[in-house]
Amino acid sequence: MYREYYGFRNHPFSLSPDTEKFVNLHGHQECMDLLTYALSTGEGFVKIVGDVGTGKTILCRKLLRFVATPNGTESEYVAIYIPNPLLSPTGLFRTLASELGVSLDNDKSQDLVFEALNQELLSLAGQRKSVVIIIDEAQALPVATLEALRLVTNLETEKQKLVQVILFGQPELDDLLSQHQFRQLKQRITFSYYLNPLTLSSTQQYLQHRVIHAGFNGEHLFTAAAMKRIFHHSRGVPRLINVISHKALLAGFARNAPKIDKADVDTAFYDGQPQAAESRSKRIIWSISVGILVVAIAILAWMQWQGLNP
Repeated sequence: MYREYYGFRNHPFSLSPDTEKFVNLHGHQECMDLLTYALSTGEGFVKIVGDVGTGKTILCRKLLRFVATPNGTESEYVAIYIPNPLLSPTGLFRTLASELGVSLDNDKSQDLVFEALNQELLSLAGQRKSVVIIIDEAQALPVATLEALRLVTNLETEKQKLVQVILFGQPELDDLLSQHQFRQLKQRITFSYYLNPLTLSSTQQYLQHRVIHAGFNGEHLFTAAAMKRIFHHSRGVPRLINVISHKALLAGFARNAPKIDKADVDTAFYDGQPQAAESRSKRIIWSISVGILVVAIAILAWMQWQGLNP
């Protein structure tokens, strides 16, 4: 549809966490720098918290790429990625062991699974390999499983920890970790970062990067007013920026527009939101009613004044 019209090679605002479209915005790059430094220390928990749609998953995927081939060299890391943390403690141990290539019988007890995991971690440490467990949506970790994860981080040699854990989660993760039973785990969080929504300037940079990366080679595709309106409607949340921008491009394409203006953005934002549209209509009607009332009061006051001054 609009891809050919605006000269895109691919969709600029797809929702999939494509690391090729990663934008080096200040907050996201600062977080990535912290993650790579934390990896170099090799110890403790790292906690990355951000609200829904602020870019945690794409950072997680970018970190996985870095861990796989840091600086284009053979990796010293062994990464275990857990996108769905709804696991029992035994399920966690089995998942970790499986990801490390440990063969386990289905009837092995939790203690035996844990011991097999420990032996494999010791073997990797002997090969100078660092194991990194990366958990997305960590706020969904069951309480018992989070405690089991802490037990895994207890595994160590005389010189080093055998495992490092990086947690990506929504603000509810902080609520979970604030529970008294996790006070020991909380003390082990060596680095943490909170991902804030984008500023107006960062939103403009994000939009420009996305369309240029997709192949647009003209001048600014989004007008300044349109970018401000996208920032207003999205509140700087990257996922919402993507959704609104995609729909705004459809609106611009539908009217054969060379640029996307704020009317296209409003059309995109209110599309499929009857309550929002109804609310806007009510505000307009209320404003008109207030205006009529003010005029009526002014006329009555004038008539009274005329009556007092024949």
